[in-house]
Amino acid sequence: MEKNLAISVQDVTKIYRLYDKPIDRLLEAMSITKKTYHKKFFALDKISFEIEKGTTVGIIGTNGSGKSTILKIITGVLNPSSGNVEVEGNISALLELGAGFNMDYTGIENIYMNGTMMGFGREEMEKKLPEILEFADIGDFVHQPVKTYSSGMFVRLAFALAINVEPEILIVDEALSVGDVFFQAKCYKKMDEIRQKGTTILMVTHDMGSVIKYCDKVILLNKGSFVAEGKAGEIVDLYKKILANRFEIEEEAKDDKLPVEAKATDTGKLMKESLSINPNVTEYGDKRAEIYDLGLIDSKGEISNLLIKGEEFTIRERIRFFADIKQPIFTYTIKDKKGTELSGTNTMFELTDIEEVHAGDSYDVEFRQKMNLQGGEYLISMSCTGFENGQHVVYHRLYDVANITVISNKNTVGIYDMESRVSASLHRK
Repeated sequence: MEKNLAISVQDVTKIYRLYDKPIDRLLEAMSITKKTYHKKFFALDKISFEIEKGTTVGIIGTNGSGKSTILKIITGVLNPSSGNVEVEGNISALLELGAGFNMDYTGIENIYMNGTMMGFGREEMEKKLPEILEFADIGDFVHQPVKTYSSGMFVRLAFALAINVEPEILIVDEALSVGDVFFQAKCYKKMDEIRQKGTTILMVTHDMGSVIKYCDKVILLNKGSFVAEGKAGEIVDLYKKILANRFEIEEEAKDDKLPVEAKATDTGKLMKESLSINPNVTEYGDKRAEIYDLGLIDSKGEISNLLIKGEEFTIRERIRFFADIKQPIFTYTIKDKKGTELSGTNTMFELTDIEEVHAGDSYDVEFRQKMNLQGGEYLISMSCTGFENGQHVVYHRLYDVANITVISNKNTVGIYDMESRVSASLHRK
């Protein structure tokens, strides 16, 4: 391996055997004719990439793309079915919660045990202990069995240990998503500090804001295969296409030399086909109207569930009518994952002139606004309603119909960014 490389992954494949029934495993083992009863599942298929020393690299992809599997192979938790991994330097890894910890031991006992596994003696760990405890900041709970910890306390201790043992390579797999925003900020600050000292950082996360802000390079995986690597912005754009089921279509089009950008201006195609739609969406209403199509349009005019904080975006609804309605109202609401309504409006609030409709008519409605919500995951609902004889009537409502992922490289406190303009003057005596 080259001297400047921290990690080299060459043609790594990981295959799992899948059996339809438990008995099939025994039948295969006892088969005299070597009959196979399993199907092969390629968790990874000939993955190759290299990571230079002192860089911060992100691995992104949808669930099931092989991100955690490749990290486990790099750290030695799993063995590859074929291929080769070379690592130059000692690794400190923070994988899923519970990895490497004995749940019956206290926090202190786990610190010493994990230190021994990393090659540190008890005296060395005693010197590091105050810094680890200060960073974790879990108080007297450090003397209690970790099985009594909340997930937040657990990740605080695990990350404090992983980052304060002076690793040459730090590997983090989604664990930071458990901590609160203040602890996450503390972790990223510490990661910046050790990076400046030459530590190589490899991280898996769904937080595209962190990827764009911190990563020198990003690697994109999809369905166990390597897709691309490069600058964060370019790879996140590719990731957006995968989320919108556009990537494979565009790759086929390249072979056929056909242009297929997923633009909001495309005709003859439903916008929602390019979005990630909730397969279990709840809908109700008397169905005198139907929201038959919807779109989230980013600042580039592309249909996407991923939106950039601070940029303009458009929510588009297409509604058709099966009855005469005097004054329909079109709405949208954005909520967090807990169901708290964060923002929303409708054509009545916005004083939009909506004409009477007749059976067979349709409306195209657009809501244009700036995305000021913090980076994170949200849900959007849409509806067509109205008032008849003083009563509120729902013609059609789609509840949590799609997700919105907001990408941000600057989050403030709370859910909404007030876009403060800061000035400061220093005066010395």
